Amino acid sequence: MWPALPRYCAFVAMAVLVVVGLWYAYISNSEVELQAEQATEQKLREDYKVKLAKAVNLDVLKKQREQVLQYVTQLEKQLPSKAEMDALLSDINQAGLGRSLQFELFRPGQVVVKDYYAELPISLRVTGKYNDIGSFASDIANLSRIVTLNNLNVTPRSDGSLVMDATAKTFRYLDTNEVASQRKAATAPGAKK
Repeated sequence: MWPALPRYCAFVAMAVLVVVGLWYAYISNSEVELQAEQATEQKLREDYKVKLAKAVNLDVLKKQREQVLQYVTQLEKQLPSKAEMDALLSDINQAGLGRSLQFELFRPGQVVVKDYYAELPISLRVTGKYNDIGSFASDIANLSRIVTLNNLNVTPRSDGSLVMDATAKTFRYLDTNEVASQRKAATAPGAKK
C-alpha cells in the first residue's frame, strides 16, 4: 500500500486524465457535428436563394409560360388536320407544276404515328432546270403548313436538266380520338416501352 499523499496525488492525476479524455472526446464529436450542421446550413441557404429567386420571378415565369403556350398553339395551327392533308398534297403538287417541273414520282408513303403527331413521307422525283428545282424547294419551305425535304439527291441528265429525288415529310396533329387510342395502346399490357 502506498502512503496517503502519493495515493491522493495519483487519484487526482487519474481523475484529471479521465476528465480531460472525456472532454476531448466530447469536443471532437461536437466538432464533427458542428461541421455537419454548418454544411447543412450552407445547403439550406443555397436552396433558399434558389427558391427566393423563383418566387421573385414567378410573374415573369408565368408570362413566359403563357408566351410559350401561345407559340405552341401557333405551331400546332401550322400542322394540318387529317381533313387538310389532301389539300396539302395538292399544294405540294401545284408548287412543282407552277415551276414547270415534271413529276416522275409522287407517292405518299405509310403514315407514321408518334405520340402527339403523325408523319407522312412523300417520295418525290421531279425533273427540271436548276433554278426551277431551287425555287420549288423554296416554295415548299414557304408553304403555310410544315413540310420538310429530306434525303435530297440531285443528278444531271444528258439533256442538261436535273433530276431531284427527295422525301417530303409533312406532319399533322392527331385528333383527340387518335391521341386517346395512342395512350390506350401505350398503357396496354405487352405494349412496347
